Amino acid sequence: MTQEKYPYTEPILSVNDLRVSFKTDEGLVHAVRGVSFTLNKGETLCIVGESGSGKSVTSKTIMGILSASAVIESGSVMYGGEDLTKIDESEFHRIRGHKIGMIFQDPLSSLNPIMKVGKQITEAMLVNKNKMARMLDDLISKEEASYKNAKVRKTQTIIRAQGEVLESDEFYDKEIRELDNQIGEKKNDFEMKKIKNASLIQEINATAGKDDKSKAAAQQKADSQNKVNKAEEEALKAEIAQLIADNEKKIVELKKEKKEKHQTLEAKYREAKKAAKSLYKKEAPVLKKALKDKKKAAKAEIKQFKKDQAVKYAQQQSAFKDEKIKLDETCGKELKDLQASYSSAPSKALAKQAITKKQNEYDGRLKDINARQEQAHDDYVGIFKVTKKAAKATALRVMKEVGIPQPEVRYNQYPFEFSGGMRQRIVIAIALTANPEVLICDEPTTALDVTIQAQILELINRLKKERNMSIIFITHDLAVVANMADRVAVMYAGKIVEVGTANEIFYDPRHPYTWALLSSIPDIDSHEKLEAIPGTPPYLLNPPKGDAFAARNKYALAVDFKEEPPFFRISATHYASTWLLDKRAPKVNKPKIVSQRIKASLERAGVTNESEL
Repeated sequence: MTQEKYPYTEPILSVNDLRVSFKTDEGLVHAVRGVSFTLNKGETLCIVGESGSGKSVTSKTIMGILSASAVIESGSVMYGGEDLTKIDESEFHRIRGHKIGMIFQDPLSSLNPIMKVGKQITEAMLVNKNKMARMLDDLISKEEASYKNAKVRKTQTIIRAQGEVLESDEFYDKEIRELDNQIGEKKNDFEMKKIKNASLIQEINATAGKDDKSKAAAQQKADSQNKVNKAEEEALKAEIAQLIADNEKKIVELKKEKKEKHQTLEAKYREAKKAAKSLYKKEAPVLKKALKDKKKAAKAEIKQFKKDQAVKYAQQQSAFKDEKIKLDETCGKELKDLQASYSSAPSKALAKQAITKKQNEYDGRLKDINARQEQAHDDYVGIFKVTKKAAKATALRVMKEVGIPQPEVRYNQYPFEFSGGMRQRIVIAIALTANPEVLICDEPTTALDVTIQAQILELINRLKKERNMSIIFITHDLAVVANMADRVAVMYAGKIVEVGTANEIFYDPRHPYTWALLSSIPDIDSHEKLEAIPGTPPYLLNPPKGDAFAARNKYALAVDFKEEPPFFRISATHYASTWLLDKRAPKVNKPKIVSQRIKASLERAGVTNESEL
């Protein structure tokens, strides 16, 4: 394929080696395992994969809405010069919704069923109505983040070092438990063997007849079986004794190793704790002073801003006052003159008509001045806070923008009075009221039928262009990706396995998992049987060794079960993590169904050669 210059190159958000796990009774489930990607300004990045691949966890990490059981083990999410994994909730409050918005997959569960949609759309605007407070937050955000992040870094450094000690202890405790369990299992096997042997003897005795010959034969058989049983039990006893001796020796060695490792890591932890506290003690006063100075300067700037706006408002009001005086001096005087001359007018009807005309002119001009004066007042107040009137106006404008008919009427209705598609439009409207520059769409069309799905996708694309937004679109449906994506990241088992432009993923896929996804999409032109992906995704409590997709991959190589593949570069925008791209790997062609679909798509597009793409 000919590599065209990709139009979106200005990074707005970047995720770097993100690792997120969840605490469970069984241990840590590693949901996101080293995810990295960049979202560029103005582009739509689609993240696609099966359920459980880590797509939604990644998006929730960006939004700062992970559950309490989640642990961000490492990595960063950089936005506006800040690492979103290291800021506190107050900082997130400044970013979430205002800078980064999110649309969830089920609009019904996202909306309050007993609250009118108008109130739900305006709620966030009114909660954050103090624009001067937000202005102050924006002005000091960099310094405040630096100061708070210093404390977070100190805490995380200490927790990470302490975690190494705890993980090491847990590792050795687990090894020791397994050795103890081996002994317990063997002893249990021995007891079961004794029960089985006793049962055999009982069965032999039960076969004995009443005559002496039969009894003697049964006794002889029982004696013989007893010898066999005794030999087996003695062998098993010896095996257990040997296992106990071996395992006790191993346990002693493990306890010694655990103690030594604990002491080493404990010393490392103390050093890390001391260094972190020392660094914080050195950094904190400097950063605190920088924040204090910036806050002082920001308050002075806001004070001057208020003063300037007050002067501007006073000038506007003075101008309106002058305009009214001038209106009275001209049109008003003319009206008074007409009224004064009415009694002496030769034609009362014509005079009355003239007075009415002038009165209407005067009233109309005065009404226009008053309307502009009222609007100027609303604009002035709107500089400092969001009023209910302004919030409602914004809500109605956005409702109209997202395609909700009769917004004035629908504003006062409840979610149950809307269809699924209209509810999703309301959710989109809520996300758009703060005018975010990044919009995360977490499977927003899953609960909708195909027709409404197409309308919502078209709406999101239109809003993206009109508002110049950047979009992260999460889905499991490659057909949706085809309508939305500028770039595609394919996720599997908590990792990105292939990333490229939409054309590269659809017309030149390289990872077997991407082939499998493309093979399983229904297509009216294809006569081949759809290929289901065998098996299920791995349980990430204990992630598999090597390539996580290897067990389900019919093209897997021996190395896939031993070592995780790196990313191989296919083009400046296209990378895939598969050993099939290693120069030492055997040549493997795409599945027939994928090749046929690519060929059919190219023919429909009037492309006779892939190099024309």
